[in-house]
Amino acid sequence: MTKIEVDLPDRIDSEISRLAEQGEFLNRNEAIEDFLTRGLKAYDVENDTTGDGEADGDLFTDAIDEQQDPAALDDDMGDEPTF
Repeated sequence: MTKIEVDLPDRIDSEISRLAEQGEFLNRNEAIEDFLTRGLKAYDVENDTTGDGEADGDLFTDAIDEQQDPAALDDDMGDEPTF
């Protein structure tokens, strides 16, 4: 396993310590490894399926992006209610 030394702002160091102390992670090393892994996955372009260079969002974001404002729809649908 490779070891690296990183200078962190006090704010980030305190937050990592707090999360480890609260039991979110077994220890600081596990927390840092998890954060680095998540950060690297955010930049993973190999799994990009959109074809436009942007990584896919999560399901919630995708669902929100696909919603349409009913008031913005054309009036071609008539006055009949749709079910």
